[in-house]
Amino acid sequence: MNDQSQAPGILPCQAIDALIAQGAIASATPFDADQVQPASLDLRLGARVWRVRASFLPRLGRRVTDRIADVAMHELDLTAGAVLEMGCVYIAELQERLALPPGVAARANPKSSTGRVDVFVRLLTDHGATFDDVAEGYSGPIFMEIAPQTFSVLVRTGTRLNQLRLKRGEPPKLSLRSVGVDLTETIAGFRARRHAGVIDMDKEDGHDPRDFWEPLVPRHGELLLDPGEFYILASKEAVEIPVLQAAEMTPIDPSVGEFRVHYAGFFDPGFGTEEAAGKGSRGVLEVRSHETPFLLEDGQTVARLVYEPLTERPQRLYGEDGSHYQRQGLKLSKHFRPWG
Repeated sequence: MNDQSQAPGILPCQAIDALIAQGAIASATPFDADQVQPASLDLRLGARVWRVRASFLPRLGRRVTDRIADVAMHELDLTAGAVLEMGCVYIAELQERLALPPGVAARANPKSSTGRVDVFVRLLTDHGATFDDVAEGYSGPIFMEIAPQTFSVLVRTGTRLNQLRLKRGEPPKLSLRSVGVDLTETIAGFRARRHAGVIDMDKEDGHDPRDFWEPLVPRHGELLLDPGEFYILASKEAVEIPVLQAAEMTPIDPSVGEFRVHYAGFFDPGFGTEEAAGKGSRGVLEVRSHETPFLLEDGQTVARLVYEPLTERPQRLYGEDGSHYQRQGLKLSKHFRPWG
């Protein structure tokens, strides 16, 4: 590696490929050709998932499998597929295993398509005291907590629900950008329907969106959010991630409103850039109101984008090999046919 690659930062795809080649990221099955993204790695479900009665953290000195034994209700075989029901909590084994070198840590986040159907997922590691964060030098298996909130979902071995971002050291925060909501379009968003059918998480363009969503028409540039409901909205501004940076969307301070952008999300280098033919792409926002109704106004800030540096330029940019979300505006997840 060159000197720049030793500086603190997010590891690009070629560095992730190198970690796989040296066994720092391993799998019992061959890696998929498209599994490594420009600055992240998709993680795949293994063969088993457990329905559990409560979420948990293993904490220091305890393994995830030990805690599963304490809270498991029953085990499901994913090799033929299984439905994970809304309102329930599951722990799944993942196919990947980590043996991170010194100085390298990681953080996980839901994939865009997972957040857009309101499936809450978090990564677990042995001895972990927090969700989603993988300690520097961690060696061991990784697991995922899955909690479908609005829709029941069909998953199977190999389904990808979250992704792992690897980092060297503590990358500096380069900039912080506010993200507002766009309520100017005739259809400004979608609200999830209650008691809808099952979503197959591996089936693209295979579901009629009208069976799962209802369109939202704003009044006077405002939208009333009902407590406990799940919404898909779009950012007011175009989002652009420079090729030497990556970004994470984070929730705003709850003191500015009784709502929350439900899922943080990774943005890979090249998203929304002219170089990757994505100029004008918007961020899609998954929003849930809290205990009281909240009147959301056009342009109101609902999230922040935190930009961090890569250790070196990635060999691939977001969208170069095709993407459902490059050049997007308001858009449902890839599981649904276009609205219309």
